[in-house]
Amino acid sequence: MYNSIVMVKQVPDTANISGKVMKEDGTVNRAKLPAIFNHEDKEALELALQVKQKYGGTVSVITMGPPRASDMLKECFYMGADKAYLISDRKFAGSDTLATSYVLSEAIKYVGKFDFVFAGRQAIDGDTAQVGPQTAEKLNFSQVTYVEEIEYIENNIARIKRKIDGGQEIVDAQLPVLLTCIKSTTEPRPFSAKKIMKYKNAKTLLDLEKMANDNSLLYLDELVIEYKDKNLYIETLSTSDLSDIDETRIGLHGSPTKVHKVESVVLSGGDATKIEPTTEGIGALIDELLNDHILG
Repeated sequence: MYNSIVMVKQVPDTANISGKVMKEDGTVNRAKLPAIFNHEDKEALELALQVKQKYGGTVSVITMGPPRASDMLKECFYMGADKAYLISDRKFAGSDTLATSYVLSEAIKYVGKFDFVFAGRQAIDGDTAQVGPQTAEKLNFSQVTYVEEIEYIENNIARIKRKIDGGQEIVDAQLPVLLTCIKSTTEPRPFSAKKIMKYKNAKTLLDLEKMANDNSLLYLDELVIEYKDKNLYIETLSTSDLSDIDETRIGLHGSPTKVHKVESVVLSGGDATKIEPTTEGIGALIDELLNDHILG
């Protein structure tokens, strides 16, 4: 049996960026964009679920984000995850990859010991591909990036197929190991109707607090116990829960990387040259391509 934890992220749907969601300063108004499950993280979850199916164990998911990220954690339940953790605290706001990986590594240590940590190669809103490897370093785990497939696991060694330029590479990794998965690693399974009916009512601490505030007959402590017993509780971790965390290493204070400038780049067409479908026209095109060193 092998226990896995998957780092997932809710990201803005950048495919829908248009003039309506751009601010005057050229930045993206995230409130105008729908939030989606980062594609490569979903494929990482699928790979973790395949390990569970073949070898046994559990699959937990963890995300760092605002309260609304709990919607994505429910999707993880619908696919087959066993437990979910939301890392949410205003003190984490503004974290770059270095600070984010520190928080994630501390949260993973808090949650428990794992044989595998899975993550997508990168998130579509950042494209840095740094959080996974940085988290592995802080956990002191071996790591394999650009993972396509886990061929087998034996004697605490995982044989892994990873993509490289021009082909594939087969590597053996000692457990525990952190794997970052690429898009098209595998096709994520559809949601289970049975799991949707069960986990659509999963709640975070914030949700339960709202329920208690809206109904004087409900008590928060009793609600937490009830939802934990039903396995419908999404645990929220803040700096107060992660008591060993160094607050100088989180948020803006712990982030050496600063965004200097964000611009909206609009591509416009340049001069166009019409090529006549004649021998002379084709010859002129070839001469121009050769002169520009595009050919030859």
